[in-house]
Amino acid sequence: MKIIILGAGQVGASVAENLVSEANDITLVDTSEEHLAALRERLEIRTVVGNGASPIVLREAGAEDADLLIAVTQSDQTNLCACRIAKAVYNLPTRIARLRSTDYVDFPELLNEENFAVDFSICPEQVVTDYIKRLIAFPEALQVLEFADGVVSLICVRAFEGGALVGHPLKALRFHLPNVELRIAAIYRDGEPIMPDGDTLVLPGDEVFCLASTVHVRKIMSELRGSDRPMRRIMIAGGGNIGLRLARSIEDNYHVKILETNRARADMLADQLSRALVLRGDATDEKLLETEGIDETDLFVALTNDEEDNIMSASLAKRMGARRTLALINRKSYVDLVQGGGAIDIAISPAHTSIGTLLAHVRRGDVVAVHSLRRGAAEALEIIAHGSRKDSKVVGRPLEEIALPKGVSIGAIVRDVKREDGKLVRREVIIPHHDTVIEEEDHVIVFCTHKRLVPKVEKLFQVSFGFL
Repeated sequence: MKIIILGAGQVGASVAENLVSEANDITLVDTSEEHLAALRERLEIRTVVGNGASPIVLREAGAEDADLLIAVTQSDQTNLCACRIAKAVYNLPTRIARLRSTDYVDFPELLNEENFAVDFSICPEQVVTDYIKRLIAFPEALQVLEFADGVVSLICVRAFEGGALVGHPLKALRFHLPNVELRIAAIYRDGEPIMPDGDTLVLPGDEVFCLASTVHVRKIMSELRGSDRPMRRIMIAGGGNIGLRLARSIEDNYHVKILETNRARADMLADQLSRALVLRGDATDEKLLETEGIDETDLFVALTNDEEDNIMSASLAKRMGARRTLALINRKSYVDLVQGGGAIDIAISPAHTSIGTLLAHVRRGDVVAVHSLRRGAAEALEIIAHGSRKDSKVVGRPLEEIALPKGVSIGAIVRDVKREDGKLVRREVIIPHHDTVIEEEDHVIVFCTHKRLVPKVEKLFQVSFGFL
């Protein structure tokens, strides 16, 4: 696929890194030659220096025969204009735009074919906000991801010494949770994946990925991690786009304090928030944290634009008694370094958190959702199965007959149960076994221990040329 990416920031660079490894022809456009040069050193991509909203720059980037435009610059206006020009001048088939402002949500007609011609829009800030909200709801988890409109959840927890599952084979789960169907999709030990079976033992420190119906998640979390008291007091460092979105979305259900250094921004936050307490100050100020009761805080969330400040403030908050800490960190090397080290419980990379929303529109086949796992090393996909046994390698076949690549597992199936008139009755969650048969239109949740396996999975689910 020939893809043009506008913007060489964190999101654009992350998208390029994910897609270039899958034999796509990538051209990256940015106004900064310095940013492009740094990416050329480590990725096999073409680069063009210039404004992505210019027809001439788009032509130089290959818009005349490109398949996909991904406009993820920092400017909403640039992204929108680029999509309009790509459609009007070059008839570029698919156009995706990053939109940071919430204004366009109220006027979706602006994005249609007659106006800015945006096929899909994404807001990384909102994706990160929703991600953090799920972690607040399940404080014991490292990741909580949803599939099939929230019917199925994939949760990741770190096993700890003394936990109910540690030192026992996975098949013992059926005795601890006799009425709950679940699948341990993978275990990561010392950074390396283990494809588990019933005899696999869970060791302290293991990252355990578990798929189950969302209604059972809390019960499963209690078994894997033990009961943990719910979050009540949350302190947010940084009142930027993500900090404001998060505070606004949780202030009615939690005691929220938000710290902001800039006076004008703090005044704006106070006007926009109804119940959260806005404080002007530095989150690395030990005296301020002590005064504001950091030792009674359930969750400290560092969301400033400075990742070093986020690491320092979260580490300080943890040392001073915060129960759990979360830091927003852009550099993948930093994420791997600090998470789980004792001071920071969860490190979030905005680019890796939001990349799945983009990838779902890029993947071949009918891919509904893509979630990046373990800071981009692994992926979980929701794919709709099409065809029949005659023209599909998966439909009409039991799992034991499907040639899954090593490192790939099918963790769950969501099947629509309908009446004779076609009206949906319910969505059934199936945790498959060796003899489970995949049916047409099933939503299949596939776990890949490494992202290089994704093209093989896509090919596996493609129907033959004779399918109509």
